[in-house]
Amino acid sequence: MNEMLSVLKVSLGVLIVLVLLGVLVFLYVQDITQQKHAILRNYPIVGHLRYFFEQLGEYFRQYFFLGDREEMPFNRSTRGWIYRLAKNEGGVIGFGSTYNLREAGALVFVNAPFPILEEERLPTPPLTIGAGHCAQPFVARSIVNISGMSYGAISKPAVQALSRGAALAGCWMDTGEGGLSPYHLEGGCDIMMQIGTAKYGVRDAAGNLSEPRLRDLAAIEQVRAFEIKLSQGAKPGKGGVLPGAKVTSEIAGIRGIAQGQDSISPNRHPDIDNVDQLLDRIAFVRAVTGKPVGVKTAIGGWRFMNDLCEAVLRRGIASAPDFLAIDGGEGGSGAAPQALADHVSLSIDEALPRVIDALIAAGLTERVRVIAAGKLVTSARAAWALSAGADFVNSARGFMFSLGCVQAMRCHTNTCPTGVATHDPRLQRGLVVEEKCQRVANYCVNMNREIDMIAHSCGLRHAREFRREHVRIVQPNGQSLALNMLYPYPQARGPATPVQPASLPCA
Repeated sequence: MNEMLSVLKVSLGVLIVLVLLGVLVFLYVQDITQQKHAILRNYPIVGHLRYFFEQLGEYFRQYFFLGDREEMPFNRSTRGWIYRLAKNEGGVIGFGSTYNLREAGALVFVNAPFPILEEERLPTPPLTIGAGHCAQPFVARSIVNISGMSYGAISKPAVQALSRGAALAGCWMDTGEGGLSPYHLEGGCDIMMQIGTAKYGVRDAAGNLSEPRLRDLAAIEQVRAFEIKLSQGAKPGKGGVLPGAKVTSEIAGIRGIAQGQDSISPNRHPDIDNVDQLLDRIAFVRAVTGKPVGVKTAIGGWRFMNDLCEAVLRRGIASAPDFLAIDGGEGGSGAAPQALADHVSLSIDEALPRVIDALIAAGLTERVRVIAAGKLVTSARAAWALSAGADFVNSARGFMFSLGCVQAMRCHTNTCPTGVATHDPRLQRGLVVEEKCQRVANYCVNMNREIDMIAHSCGLRHAREFRREHVRIVQPNGQSLALNMLYPYPQARGPATPVQPASLPCA
């Protein structure tokens, strides 16, 4: 019996070896005869190691080979800082910072010789959006808020955790262009409803903007404002893309599209071709809903803002958007063509001050609230945005990190390993809503707290007192220059004063 078992084991071993040899021979013949890959044709079998290590490289570089502040789009130091805030572990370090204060673009805040005492500090006040110009203005409590991420681009548990966390922190949550889902509402947070170019969630059977659907959404108390999306920083001039593998029956129902097919939005609203049509659409949505209506857009130059301000002053300030959400070219939490993500649209560093300049020159800063977005995931970057003139800061990827995102950069493949951007139930299981919603809230609350901390260090009572003179930008020669020197304040004009296009900032 033992001899028979030994013979079987030997035979099995020989069989396994023969199978492996057969597989190797097959691969060798296949590699040496194929004509697509030079490496495999010249180095059959061994050449596969090159592709294997190339694929693993993007995962291992961030852990073993790159420095704390080298990786893109977000380095390990930034991610670690967000993780600590989300876990409520504080942003305290020892033995000095690795932030290079001599590198071009570094932010240096101007600390006051006599900073604000504890008893002199004031709570950062909320700001009202749409006051005096719509039936139901929105009182926004948090400086930091959740930027647009569609249900579909991110998973059900991710939306649930964000909704619950936003309610705990007192910030708003933008739906993204994918429409309003039950999971956005379940946490009880304030909702900003985005109207994308495909009008998902607010479209009729023909794909046009539906007035009855707008009324239905406006009747939901949590829906505080509507945002008409012209473009986003990751892919300006290109509509949103949701791969067919992510278009489940539920998502198809919410969006009003076919299941299993790629969901591709038009690259612009077919019914909005110029600023006057845009202002007409804003007025229509505001009249139907009674709620604030704004515009989300990336900025490529100064003509849009000049034309918009001129049109508002010509028609009257009541025609203005209640807010502008300015997205920098460095934005992007989902799928986007690399050519657009890399090279189209201005960075928020340049776009935001110029947008504010146009509003100052036209006397519209009190009328139009400004929301800034584009890698503003740290308190210092958010404080810079407030100094430049923004009223609020939106973040998508910062909140994705708070959910546990590890920057696997697989958002568009439905294989996100942390369950944030996938509809695979096995992978979604890793995202525990009850745990992650608290981390979302922690990140938001601690961001607001640290922004105030920087303000107090600058001698300000709260974060809404930031001005351009409170932050300096390091130049290529290693010396810093105050933001108000880089972008001097333009001369303000009253909203009733006619403004010629040439008088608005254009360079």
